Amino acid sequence: MKQDSRIIIFDTTLRDGEQSPGVSLNMEEKIQIGRQLEKLGIDVLEAGFPVASPGDYEGVQRLARELKGLQVAALARAVRKDIDTAWEAIRDGANPRIHTFLATSDIHLKYKLRKTREEVLEMAGEAVKYASGFTSNIEFSAEDASRTDLDFLCQVFERVIDAGATTVNFPDTVGYAIPWDFGRMIKYVMENTSNIHKAVLSIHCHNDLGLATANALSAINEGARQVECTINGIGERAGNTAMEEVVMAIRTRHDCLPYETNINTRHISSTSRMVSMLTGMIVQPNKAVVGANAFAHESGIHQDGVLKERTTYEVMDPKDIGLTHGRLVLGKHSGRHAIKAKLEEMGYELSDEEMDRVFKRFKVVADKKKEVFPEDLDVIVAEEVLRIPETYKLIYLHVAGGSGIRPTATVGLDIDGEEKIGVSIGAGPIDAAFNAVSNLVHTRSKLLRFTVNSITGGTDAQGEVTVRLQEGDRVVTGQGADPDIITASVRAYLTALNRLAYRK
Repeated sequence: MKQDSRIIIFDTTLRDGEQSPGVSLNMEEKIQIGRQLEKLGIDVLEAGFPVASPGDYEGVQRLARELKGLQVAALARAVRKDIDTAWEAIRDGANPRIHTFLATSDIHLKYKLRKTREEVLEMAGEAVKYASGFTSNIEFSAEDASRTDLDFLCQVFERVIDAGATTVNFPDTVGYAIPWDFGRMIKYVMENTSNIHKAVLSIHCHNDLGLATANALSAINEGARQVECTINGIGERAGNTAMEEVVMAIRTRHDCLPYETNINTRHISSTSRMVSMLTGMIVQPNKAVVGANAFAHESGIHQDGVLKERTTYEVMDPKDIGLTHGRLVLGKHSGRHAIKAKLEEMGYELSDEEMDRVFKRFKVVADKKKEVFPEDLDVIVAEEVLRIPETYKLIYLHVAGGSGIRPTATVGLDIDGEEKIGVSIGAGPIDAAFNAVSNLVHTRSKLLRFTVNSITGGTDAQGEVTVRLQEGDRVVTGQGADPDIITASVRAYLTALNRLAYRK
């Protein structure tokens, strides 16, 4: 592989991705995703913003200590305190990276920083110089680069490269860029930054106009050699460049994009599913590459063509992203070894004690269903292994309703070790159950979103419910799954309430 054709994949799912409204991962969830990203083959994992909170610091530190097959990066503002904290968090990693940033656009300088260009130029250089005292692996990001005067941006990049930056990042922070214009900007920076050959030019695109992937590919074509992205494109506002889209575009259209990545694409599907399950960010069915409909064909003409020759209507082979028609069927007669093998294939590495809990829950689910699918296993692992400490536990639920009957719910909860019972009515059975729970836990939270999906096909499929709650300035999501959709709803509600309690 030629070095100039190598595209570095910088994954920020655990930093920018976790900034998605309502997403809050606990420590074990971060570790599971980190291990899966390592298996996927990403080059750099941005683990978080250590100075933001003690929890963020601990998460970054654990990831840096446990993941040795990739570089772990920590974000820091261009100030010494942030850089010190970032370095302390990642110093035990394999070739750890300090990623420092500073806004450069006139609009940010005037209204946010209230500094002159000269002051920003000096701050950027000093921050990188200070960081270079810890490591030679330093990245500098010019926040809002796509709205920055390009000549000034070239000056900033020259200054930070001279100070020791080995990667300079051109972010389209607000998703403002258009592909051909973004390509023009990247080309200008490549041609007018005198020492750009001493650093890797990176890009970080947001999807506010639905153009993040197109902008990233345009930038690659003009010389960018690192793409900052997230799994499923999650992130602030409309999200980031989707890793799977960039990687599969390069793989599929190698004739137009003669580049290479280190990604093992056969882990894309399982990684997407894991991130969706643990973050509560549902992947839209028509999402490119990883959506449920990405390889589905309903048109008779399309079905006929695919049956005769797959390439008539599919530009990618589903097997390339880890989807296959052949599968190990799991049911109530499946043994522990088969379950463990399937979980390992899906990216889960469980201890014996964790496996005991998962297998016990698997048997309960298998008794209710003819076949247990990978999606069901995702739910079981999330609920039995990765769950945060439970302040509220469901003991039992009984709901009465029907035509001409006022729906009534009786709920039994374990609240900090004490059993409490609540009864309530509602507009429907789920509303009644939620009212009973909220009365028991005395929550002031507001339900922002309630969505229901079938995890798999069939009338015995587990229903998956996602709720989003807001209490004050805290927004959290919760998920629950069960063949009984009312039970699934209560599980999701309690998961969200437990997240609120945990964050308090």
